[in-house]
Amino acid sequence: MTRTTARNGARSSTRTIVLRAIMLTVLALAATFALDPFRNYQLAVVAATFCATAGLTLLVGLTGQLSLGHGVLMAAGGYGYALVAGPAADAGLGGVGRFALGIAGALVLSAVVGGLLGLAGARLRGPYLAGLTLALVIALPAVATQVPGLGKDQGLGVPFEAVPAPLAGVMVVEQWHAWIAIVVAAVAVTPLVVLRSGPAGLRMRATHGDEVAARLAGISPARVKVTAFVASSVSAGLGGAVLAVVAQNVGPGRYSLAFSLLLLVAVVVGGLGSVGGAAVGGLGAALFGGHPALLHGVRGDGLSVLIPEPSSRPGRSTAPPGPADRCGTMAA
Repeated sequence: MTRTTARNGARSSTRTIVLRAIMLTVLALAATFALDPFRNYQLAVVAATFCATAGLTLLVGLTGQLSLGHGVLMAAGGYGYALVAGPAADAGLGGVGRFALGIAGALVLSAVVGGLLGLAGARLRGPYLAGLTLALVIALPAVATQVPGLGKDQGLGVPFEAVPAPLAGVMVVEQWHAWIAIVVAAVAVTPLVVLRSGPAGLRMRATHGDEVAARLAGISPARVKVTAFVASSVSAGLGGAVLAVVAQNVGPGRYSLAFSLLLLVAVVVGGLGSVGGAAVGGLGAALFGGHPALLHGVRGDGLSVLIPEPSSRPGRSTAPPGPADRCGTMAA
């Protein structure tokens, strides 16, 4: 009787979460019609960043595993998308099929990287795990340079996702990319909310509170930590795939140490363990923190140059002339 009641309550909670996610997604999609192209471009970047901060707040807030290199997980998703979508485009595949294959590549590669980090996290604690993730983000440029097929410092090009013909008359490219980002963010974050509010979330909190007591209660801390890392990594990887689509490129310069630390600061400021706080943190990180997707590039010291990124593709708008342009002239 008690188990049946608990199951019905869990199903009702999941149904409520999904319905809220659908409602918020529809509202966000509708809001894109009120924004200009550049603001829609920014909205896409915010949605991609939200994927990463939502996963990171779950990882740090619920299990206590500190990741200083979450940008690497976003990079894994971006590279996974590019490595699959690029050959698919060369083979003549386009549209939804190519995009779905690219997303599948992002999911697989980010899940593999997250699983490996989760296995390490099951053995490492505190500063040791933080040091491992920090080493990964520092080593990313060297790995991209040495591993064949990753495009070295220039990164990999990503096929352009054009507006579908039925929607070409009502929206521009930036709005379509914002739609893609919003839907992907909903798909990435909603399972995290379900995970957080269900039995898995309780096991994560128990493991974080006292691993010995969790073991006595029949909970495997190692399994919980690996699950949390994989879930966080997949969400971040989807965010990286969205950034790759929006920027039409994925490279190591977009995922510097400064960006990874910015993600961590964003979830701390927003509130660890809070998905709503992760959304606020993602907004701040993307708009006020010098997000790499909004920049011409990143200097060698990892500090970003706050200049909106121009695009060579047709139809791509840039920010109106203003202080950013003057800053770019001074930096040059």
